[in-house]
Amino acid sequence: MPVLEPPAEQASTVPAPQKTTLLSELFGAVQSLAATVAIAIFVITFAVQAFQIPSGSMENTLLVGDYVLVDKVRFGPSGFWKPFIPYRNIARGDVIVFKYPVNPAEHFVKRVIGVPGDRIHLMDGKVFVNGVAMQEDYAIYKRRGPSAYRDNFPNRHFDQQMTQAWAAELPDLTRIGDLLVPEGHYFVLGDNRNDSYDSRYWGLVPRENVIGRPLLIYFSVHQNSDPELAYTADGRIDGFAAHLWHLPEMPRWKRTFRFVQ
Repeated sequence: MPVLEPPAEQASTVPAPQKTTLLSELFGAVQSLAATVAIAIFVITFAVQAFQIPSGSMENTLLVGDYVLVDKVRFGPSGFWKPFIPYRNIARGDVIVFKYPVNPAEHFVKRVIGVPGDRIHLMDGKVFVNGVAMQEDYAIYKRRGPSAYRDNFPNRHFDQQMTQAWAAELPDLTRIGDLLVPEGHYFVLGDNRNDSYDSRYWGLVPRENVIGRPLLIYFSVHQNSDPELAYTADGRIDGFAAHLWHLPEMPRWKRTFRFVQ
């Protein structure tokens, strides 16, 4: 028996399943992309955040040109998720990233020296906590000479870098030559003690200002002071070309993927 070809209308419907498959694949790709973006946004918003170190106040723990990932989870609040996420309290010796209390739009990174209830004072640059001298292998002292205010704290000397608000508040927190750290606040110092703008000059860090802790240096570059590498209004192309030429020399590979302690 001869086989009849299907009507034209039926023949035209044969490719339809292919169109459906293409649409399904496209929809699946969009779903995967949306899920990836959602996860990335969640991680950036709640878990980690990238920062660049702009100053030498934390040398040699963190150097100018270090790019760090900040863990925003470890110091998170306790609650329902506590059994599943390793929350813990901020402790002495922790390096923290926080919103600068004087201007919360800025972010600082310093080391916690005093926690609530601690009594702090510095004598000849040496830090004493609750009457005991701290052993600080991470601290360095360079660049500037002795300072009656900076190296012997708290005292009645005035430093021009000291904020007026802190100058007014400090006497009320001083007990027999010690700074008493109040509840919900932290006393922080830079590891580069002679060149750090820290709690000695502007005060304490409120708990709510703490963002997290630097976890990992994921990249680091030398900050070259060669004028050839500086961008100028009349030489941006030359400056960019110089950066490209020196690019192999710029990364500090030994600091890359180093955990911050």
